[in-house]
Amino acid sequence: MAQVRWALTASTDLQDIEDFIARDSVLHAITFVDRIVESTEMLLETPHIGRVVPEFNRHDLREIIFRGYRIVYLVQNAEVLILRIVHGARDLLKLTQREPWDLSG
Repeated sequence: MAQVRWALTASTDLQDIEDFIARDSVLHAITFVDRIVESTEMLLETPHIGRVVPEFNRHDLREIIFRGYRIVYLVQNAEVLILRIVHGARDLLKLTQREPWDLSG
C-alpha cells in the first residue's frame, strides 16, 4: 500500500479552486474539493493506475482526471506525491517552468 502526500503546490491549487468556486457557492466549492481529494484515494492501492503525463513521458510521473482537472502525481517506491491539480485547459509545461521541482528529467 502506498502513502499519499500532497506537495504545497497541490494544496495551493486546491485552495485556489475552492476560492474560485466559492464565489458562486461555498457549499459546492467544499464538496468539489472534497471529491477531488477522494478521487486520489485509489492511489493508495493502485498508484500506477493513472496515465503517464504526455508532456513529460516519464513512467513515474502520472495523472488521473477528475471533472476536467488533471491531478498530477509522482510515484516513488511506496509513496505517491500529488504535485499539481491543474485545469485541463491550462498549459502544464508553462506551469512547471516556475516550480521548485524539476520534471524535465
